[in-house]
Order: sequence, then structure tokens, then C-alpha cells
Amino acid sequence: MVEFPFTLHHDFLSSAGYVSQTKGYHWVASVVSGIVVCITVYKLTGIISLLSFKGYGKLSNAQKVEWNNRGFSTFHALVVAFVSLYLLLLSDTFDENSRGDLIVTRTSTLSDTLLGFSIGYFLSDLGMILWHFPALGGLEYVLHHGLSMFSIILALISGQAQFYILMVLFSESTTPFVNLRWYLDIAGQKESNLYIYNGVALFLGWLVARILLFIFFISHMFIHFDQVKKVFPLGFYSLLVVPPVLATMNLYWFWKISKGLIRTLSKARHSQ
Repeated sequence: MVEFPFTLHHDFLSSAGYVSQTKGYHWVASVVSGIVVCITVYKLTGIISLLSFKGYGKLSNAQKVEWNNRGFSTFHALVVAFVSLYLLLLSDTFDENSRGDLIVTRTSTLSDTLLGFSIGYFLSDLGMILWHFPALGGLEYVLHHGLSMFSIILALISGQAQFYILMVLFSESTTPFVNLRWYLDIAGQKESNLYIYNGVALFLGWLVARILLFIFFISHMFIHFDQVKKVFPLGFYSLLVVPPVLATMNLYWFWKISKGLIRTLSKARHSQ
């Protein structure tokens, strides 16, 4: 087997001990495709918004940057949410009753592609966050993106714990609601019914995808801890540390979302 430019040691990352040249190129192509798609959607968001939304031309340069940035973050969220849902629930890749191997060692070409694509997104978004810091997000966003990218890279290179990474990626399904709230705010639509409905959807979506799902995540790890212990050392300790950190951040943001929803509903009720 031809080796890719680097070797992975068995006790650190890979159960195979090497990465084939074909698989290595597949990973690189997936990451590059994620970056290219982000750049393309960023530019298309600006073009389409200029043609279809009169207020776009009146935005400041900083607001236009964030507007377009949220365009490709929404696109990424929709892609990873749908593909993760397919892999977790509809595909037999991670169906515990379909195969005899450990669920923590299962991978597929589609899951590898999705993880590489997502790395490309996080690289693009983190680059923009740092370049425009702190306009597009503070240190909590840098921490979130850094931890997410670190975990995804480990799962991709090792071929282990992808089941759990896909669950975390599915939590990105709340991002379109977050972005729509920002768009409506910028467009001066905070008093609209759509803003209220979106706030309720964000609250419920966050509760399901970032609170209840993480509870299931941790419960599943506890039930299958005999398998989790067989994950390579760095991945094993990352599974013990990273999810609780992300869960804490999700709880903090959920608290802020809840307060915002209460204010919005209270204001709407008093205005009637």
C-alpha cells in the first residue's frame, strides 16, 4: 500500500497504522471543496442580496461582511444537518444491528467527505472571525470553532468516533434560525410575526439539537463505554473533555436565547 506523506502510529491515531494515498487525497479534496463552497456561497450571497433586498446596499461594509458570512454558515449547517441525519438514522453505517464491528470504528466514504467538508467550513469561518475580530464573534466563537475542528480532524484521520462527531454536527441545524434572527434584526423586522415565530423555532430547535441531543450523546457514551475505551488515547480523552465544554457553551447560549424569547413575547403581548 502506498503511504500518504505521513505515517500514523497505531497507539496514537490509526488502527491501520498508515493512510493510503487515495484516502489522503480524498480528505484534502473534501477540505478544499468545503473552502471553495464557502467562498462561492459568500460571493453569491452578496450578489443575490444586492439584487433581491433593497436594504442590502445601504448596509455598512462590516454588516455586508457579516451578512455574506452568515450566508455560507447557513448553507454549511443545512448540508451537515441533512447528511448527518441520513448517516445516523437512515443509513446502515451506524446501525448497531446491521454490522458486527464496533460502532466507534465505523466510517464510510460519505462520512469522511462530510467531515472534510466541515473542516473546510470551520477553517474558512475561523479565518474570517480572526481577520475581523471581534466583529463576527468573540473568544467563545474561536473556542467553539477550535474545539469542533480539532475533534473533527481527529475523527477523520483516525476513522474512530465518527458516530459521535456526526451527532455534534447535527446540532448545527440550529444555525439557520440564529442567522435568520440576525437578518430580520438588520432588516428592521424585530416587530414582525416572522421574528417571533423564528424565535420560538430557535428555542425549540436549540432545546432538541443542543441540549437533549447532548444528553443522549453523553448517555450513549456511558452505555457504550466499553467501546469508547477502545478509541485511541487522544480521541478517548477528547471525548471526555470536549463534549462537556460544548454542552456548557450550549447551555449558556440557551439561557441567552430563552431570555431573548421572553423579552420578545412580552413586548409582542404588550403591543397588542
